[in-house]
Amino acid sequence: MRRTMIVLLTAVLTAGTAGALAPPAGASAGLPITPRDLSITVTGLGTEQRTCRIDADLYVPRGVDAAHRAPAVLSTNGFGGTKADRADLAQGLGEQGYVTLAYTGLGFVDGDPCPITLDDRQHDGAAASQLLRFLGGDPSVQAVDDATGARVVIDQVVREDGARGRRFDPSVGMIGGSYGGQVQFAAAAVERRAGTDRLDVIVPMITWNDLSYSLDPDNSALPGGTAASGSVSSRQTGVFKYQWAALFTSLGVVDGIQDVQALADPARWRAFAADNCANFDPRVCQALLEVAAQGHPSAASIEFLRSASVASYVRDVRVPTLLAQGQADTLFNLQESVATYTALKAQGTPVSMVWHSWGHSAPTPLPGELDERHPAGSYQGRQVLAWFAHHLQGTGPAPKPGFSYFRDYAYDGTDVAAAYATAAGYPVGRQRSMYLSGGGPAGGALVTSPGAVVPGLSAYGGSAPVGPNYTETSYLDQSGPVTDPAGTAVRFSTPPLPAPLDVVGSARLTVTLDAPTVRASQLTGPGGQLVVYVKLYDVGPDGAVELPQRLISPVRVADVDRPVTVELPAIVHRFAAGHRLAVVLAGGDLAYRGSSLPQPVTVRTGPGVPGQLTLPVM
Repeated sequence: MRRTMIVLLTAVLTAGTAGALAPPAGASAGLPITPRDLSITVTGLGTEQRTCRIDADLYVPRGVDAAHRAPAVLSTNGFGGTKADRADLAQGLGEQGYVTLAYTGLGFVDGDPCPITLDDRQHDGAAASQLLRFLGGDPSVQAVDDATGARVVIDQVVREDGARGRRFDPSVGMIGGSYGGQVQFAAAAVERRAGTDRLDVIVPMITWNDLSYSLDPDNSALPGGTAASGSVSSRQTGVFKYQWAALFTSLGVVDGIQDVQALADPARWRAFAADNCANFDPRVCQALLEVAAQGHPSAASIEFLRSASVASYVRDVRVPTLLAQGQADTLFNLQESVATYTALKAQGTPVSMVWHSWGHSAPTPLPGELDERHPAGSYQGRQVLAWFAHHLQGTGPAPKPGFSYFRDYAYDGTDVAAAYATAAGYPVGRQRSMYLSGGGPAGGALVTSPGAVVPGLSAYGGSAPVGPNYTETSYLDQSGPVTDPAGTAVRFSTPPLPAPLDVVGSARLTVTLDAPTVRASQLTGPGGQLVVYVKLYDVGPDGAVELPQRLISPVRVADVDRPVTVELPAIVHRFAAGHRLAVVLAGGDLAYRGSSLPQPVTVRTGPGVPGQLTLPVM
């Protein structure tokens, strides 16, 4: 089968409310659990009524049996991984007394021909729902011990079969990251629609709200103008994130960064999509081919990606949710967690949100931040155990809903817990506005008063579908210098800051653009519309540029005759005293598939001309 060159992320513990807990009765320490290798058959998946064989490992702690039952945890891998990625987690939770079923997700390496279906409800969610029933002792879910060939029926897990006639209901939670995070939403929704609600708590990490936003983002037409509205599902076609898409589907990427950049050629992309899509739902291949042919996916493909996302069924997710997202993540950015958190909170679902230091772009947690093999010894692990203890064991206080976030500027290299700040909810801080002023060939200034704005014109252009501006090469390179060749971007900067400026959340930019060549072509649809990339720079006294977490905000402007407002990806960043904060508009980026036509743009500033940057500051 086709699988990605890397397991994008397999770290799966997260944060909630602090408090270390003693291991519950039945827990064992020091002696590893020998898992049972199982083949579990799930049936009736999707409209095809597909039958799939799931490869799973069952971890039962010593001292846990039919007479001494324990709660359970279900977990699966990130994209491209297998059940083996869950081994440390399962051993760590086993020492805390939890039975863990770790399984390889549908379509990944397990000897089964079922394709990758993007964590949709009909396939992945339905399969996980059947695994919940298996943990609840349902003998109709066929499971076989691969070593002995014997049938396996679970009798070691605490049952919660209710008075409403709900059978085979285990005390069970789910935990997982990335692809293993979204499936938790799908499982919760399937259970809710069935009226069974067997799932007691979920911990989805570094996952998506709307996969169409993740891979084809637009930040100029979000509902309410912001992810804090509860949605990142833009009304506007976005800008395709082709490098990350290549990582999901490519074998050839292992040959190096140049291979990813070479896929910018439409002919090579078409060949790539045809050759590397064999194990995916055919609609995935169709979306990739559309990008090759027209530079963007169709409305039907966007709807398909959205349907495999919690954004399309969040009303059915009512299970307590500990939601965590990575600051170092250009695949699923913090806005996605904001949208999910806001929607869940608005409908009364118990939810907390954590922004931790690591993510798809930098998957290694800081020392003491996360240790899935020994969760009680790490900051995030202790918090997860508190959620599980309350919701699965009925011990410990109810975790308080809230928002916590890591601050790299408060980290001293030893105490990661002290670098986290907490709040009752999101958003935090206050809004501070700056105004675009003046301008010449390379840009102008950011001033603090509308009365200080002076007229100006700044020009830049996009000249190629991909690049030449550079911010990252997806997961493969987050270290190269950020570059904007002359004529491809404009920059509006503050004077050196007199004091540190701490930004926590998403900035918003309103700007007035003039693009005469696009004025007529935009009427032909997305392919003729203006593509703009907006980003915030931290410019040091020596002129060195830092792009916080390599995050940028691509937009496809529907109408260049109107001011456009863009939400930037959320960050947690300190702009130090003596540094300059700069907002940049660029015509291209090597990580995205932009316009096929040259697009000269002028940025206008002046009294009465909309041009404002608003920042959430602490």
